[in-house]
Amino acid sequence: MWLLLKQIAHARIPTEDPPAPNDAWRTDRAQIETEILRILGRALCIRMVDAGSCNGCELEINALNNPYYNIEGLGIKFVASPRHADMLLVTGPVTKNMEAALHLAYDAMPDPKLVVAIGECASSGGIFGESYASCGRVANVIPVDVTVPGCPPPPVDILRGILSAVSARAQ
Repeated sequence: MWLLLKQIAHARIPTEDPPAPNDAWRTDRAQIETEILRILGRALCIRMVDAGSCNGCELEINALNNPYYNIEGLGIKFVASPRHADMLLVTGPVTKNMEAALHLAYDAMPDPKLVVAIGECASSGGIFGESYASCGRVANVIPVDVTVPGCPPPPVDILRGILSAVSARAQ
């Protein structure tokens, strides 16, 4: 025990420095909120569908709801039903078992429909690709408006993807 404590005291704790905070997106909060209200006339409602991912992307999407990002303060909220959703966030390669469920969720959404593929697997099929158990990327199953690459993408990139889909809808 003493030997271990002596080694720790001598070597210190080998960690990397924390990343520097990037608050550039926080200064545009009011502009983002007014833009969403201008385009939609109300809050943006999102339905998230896990089509077969490893849950890495879901962790980053859940981070958007924490107090640091606070996307509900921007007028963006997650809903439980695709019937109430303006946008579908899809993660993971679409497995054969989830293909029909993804079609049902997409068909239940009111028009106009927005689909954002989150992560490398949803964007390109990732390491899984197309196989007997996987349909591959989301665009092979339903039309996709915006893809957010990364494994997993950071929350800021996911937020950028959501906002670019909304702004593309306005044009």
